[in-house]
Amino acid sequence: MEENKQYYTISVYTENNVGLVNRISTIFLKRHVNLLSMTASESEIEDVYRFTILVKMTQEKVQKIVGQIEKQIEVIRAFYHTDEETISQETALYKVKSELLFNEPQIQNIIKRSGASIVTVNKRFFVISKTGRRIETEALHSALKPYGVLQFTRSGRIAVTKEAMNISEVLKDFDDID
Repeated sequence: MEENKQYYTISVYTENNVGLVNRISTIFLKRHVNLLSMTASESEIEDVYRFTILVKMTQEKVQKIVGQIEKQIEVIRAFYHTDEETISQETALYKVKSELLFNEPQIQNIIKRSGASIVTVNKRFFVISKTGRRIETEALHSALKPYGVLQFTRSGRIAVTKEAMNISEVLKDFDDID
């Protein structure tokens, strides 16, 4: 059963209430599940927020966790999707010494080949931004590592489903119940 672990993107549509992030993360903590990433933002519906959570687990376990999440009073709906069912991206920033930009011509080639862009340059450092799948942001990090990455950070996954979710219809039904 453990060998059937795969990546799942969990989307949680909620009201915007204090403490909800803690309660949702506690659901994972109690089950000893590591969150690979978690982002929160406004959703496509006014006054409804969306958490996007990336985990690696079995389908049985993700079903149980999504069920527990939906029991939270502020949660409107929660869904899970496989990587094949979503289009996802993340953004990474890489801070590198400025002298390398001018003294190591291969740095510019690495940036160009990766589809990244330079977002700022000053006398001490420059910052590269790369948006793409995790494998792409990791590849750029690996390519830059031999030259010395001063700082590196990556956002959590953001994702949309390939198929329509029709969350507006779900919310309309939710409002009709109240």
